[in-house]
Amino acid sequence: MTRLLAVLALLTLGCAALSFFLGPAHLAVATLLQGLWDGDGLAGTVAREIRLPRTGLALVVGAALGASGAALQGLFRNPLASPDVTGVTSCAGLGAVLALYFGFAAKAPALLPAFAIAGALASAAVLFVLSRRGAGRVALVLAGVAISSLAVALTALALTFAANPYAMSEMVLWMMGSLKDRTVSDLVLATPLVAIGIALLISAARGLDALTLGEEAAASLGIGVGSVRMRVILGVALATGAATAAAGAVSFVGLVVPHLIRPFTDQRPSLLLLPSALGGALLVTASDVLVRSIDPGEQLRLGVVTAMLGAPFFFWLILKLGRET
Repeated sequence: MTRLLAVLALLTLGCAALSFFLGPAHLAVATLLQGLWDGDGLAGTVAREIRLPRTGLALVVGAALGASGAALQGLFRNPLASPDVTGVTSCAGLGAVLALYFGFAAKAPALLPAFAIAGALASAAVLFVLSRRGAGRVALVLAGVAISSLAVALTALALTFAANPYAMSEMVLWMMGSLKDRTVSDLVLATPLVAIGIALLISAARGLDALTLGEEAAASLGIGVGSVRMRVILGVALATGAATAAAGAVSFVGLVVPHLIRPFTDQRPSLLLLPSALGGALLVTASDVLVRSIDPGEQLRLGVVTAMLGAPFFFWLILKLGRET
């Protein structure tokens, strides 16, 4: 486990360094580091106001989505559960779009993540109720598809009646997912919320292990099943909502990363949370580097790249589960 965390941490740091040093302003590594340290001149502006927020948000957003996916799969005991498949990401995006549409985000920037978290919480709560009523693996996935479709439809409705082209472009940005033009304020708003969300998920780690035996067995071991559920749902809502408010809908990270890492963790949910957070940070940062390498003008969006990587994996996973069944 320690070796896995060390390898993931080294890969993530290396990718973060590549992300920080990559950009249209061709500045030497030493110049950028000096600018990051003292904040003077062009190098200081580029390092502190452009490169640092973008790289930091890639790490924060990826960690939020990776940990959230691992926690949801442990809670529902469903390998197909993730923030995007269950509709949590779409509802968080809808909340952010509504904050933009009604002008709340312009009046108070903190309302943007607040609306996104509220949307994510609503979606997670619906799935929680369905799981409590005995909904199976396929039923939960179908419910997530229905929730996601409704959220996308309502988002499209908001786009249709957008008050001005600028508002529409902002909403489209959130639907597609991007780290372009993110600021220090975005990083400062998102990081504490994601940190609290992941802390809640980690606090439920022992309970998630017990839930693999079933709810009755977990309760017999002294686990407060209701408390575990609430901590996971609130943690996922905080982490995913804040990540979506900062970067928009970045898909499939929470599905792909836990599945790639699970074979190295003895199939235990408690051992999957931190590696999934690191793996998510690595995947989002690497995807953002890929976006800037392929398309320096960045018409290609981060959410599009992660969806193109994740959708084939999702289909393969469904086929694999079908064969096992």
